[in-house]
Amino acid sequence: MAAGPVPGALLPETAEIDAAGRLSVGGVDLVDLADRLGTPLFVYDELHLRRRCREAVAAFGDGVAYGSKAFGCLAMAQLAAEEGMCLDVATGGELHVALAAGVAAARLVLHGNNKSDAELARAIELGAKVVVDSFDELDRLDALLAEGFGRPPLPLRVLVRVTPGIEAHTHEFVRTGQVDSKFGFGLESGDAGRAVARVRATEGMRLIGVHLHIGSQIFALDSFERAVEVMAGFVAPLDVEELCVGGGLGVAYVAGEQAPTITDWARAVRGACRSAGIDARVTAEPGRAIAATAGLTLYRVGTVKDVPGVRTYVSVDGGMSDNPRPVLYGSGYETFLPRATDAPRPWRVSVVGKHCESGDVVVRDADVPADLAVGDVLCTPVTGAYGHSMASNYNKVPRPAVVFVRNAEARVVVRRETESDLIRLDESLR
Repeated sequence: MAAGPVPGALLPETAEIDAAGRLSVGGVDLVDLADRLGTPLFVYDELHLRRRCREAVAAFGDGVAYGSKAFGCLAMAQLAAEEGMCLDVATGGELHVALAAGVAAARLVLHGNNKSDAELARAIELGAKVVVDSFDELDRLDALLAEGFGRPPLPLRVLVRVTPGIEAHTHEFVRTGQVDSKFGFGLESGDAGRAVARVRATEGMRLIGVHLHIGSQIFALDSFERAVEVMAGFVAPLDVEELCVGGGLGVAYVAGEQAPTITDWARAVRGACRSAGIDARVTAEPGRAIAATAGLTLYRVGTVKDVPGVRTYVSVDGGMSDNPRPVLYGSGYETFLPRATDAPRPWRVSVVGKHCESGDVVVRDADVPADLAVGDVLCTPVTGAYGHSMASNYNKVPRPAVVFVRNAEARVVVRRETESDLIRLDESLR
């Protein structure tokens, strides 16, 4: 049975299909855009991004942070801040980008399971919030504070990250709330309580809250509700200002999937907190739920190779260097031709990348129109999260440009890398 057109719910919010079947986003024709700017190309619907940021602020209130690891660049940091979000940064590099974008330091939340002295010192000096993750990190903070960092803006605002022992229904590589995790202080072991006591006893630190994160790409809201129930006996007596439930809300990637909205998520978590007697302000750190469906990737088809009786391979000019999720997690995507967006897709092929790996698969079982041919522009939707941010230069492939589209205009926010960029840091040339 032939697959139908790609579901509209998987496309950015301003997507429109004209009478000829051609797709535009933000008023910009995608085939024309690929012809003009080249491929691979990351395309983001700016209005979609802004609407999701506004939804997050409306749902959770002030303090909700954009999870910048999902998709981070100067333009995205500026956009999230303009729409009232704080920013969750997980490294000194993400911190640097946020500051360069003009985000106020007080609106930054520093994460990480192995923060360096330099990263912690910078956070202290700036007055960013810090989510502490280990006793070794507390030792480093003690030493830095003893050296006189951060006077002012001490006291340092601290949240303790707790692993509640919840195994969310998601891929094992993106579960983070179970007992066996590299993240946070164990609740059951008593480490979480010891960490809280230590923070409260340390001059120069102020415990403002508790943080938890149970994993990523989670569709079942009862996983979050269960985490709140488990945490209630620990959090409620602490009388802290904030309980952050992290990120992890799933999004639909393929036909047939349905995901809760950010509003649904906030309603479920707030309700669970009320039932559990938690009075702290509830915050969150959505990343994928903000960026994923806002973005799509455009490729150019280079070869169509049929292996009789086995499969047909459609090779594109990108692959695992611009989207490693299929290789890492076996993630599924849809594919279509933006010149014929509403066409049936009866042909089952494997869309593969150009890298020297048999595992370089973009979509293993891809449904495409029967007239797909070499030279076509091919699109994978819902690639706005963890494509650009996880991109690499494997096989010395330059990374794609990033474009924001809005009001019939395309704005390049990250330029395409060149071959010269690939050797720019090579000291042998100096």
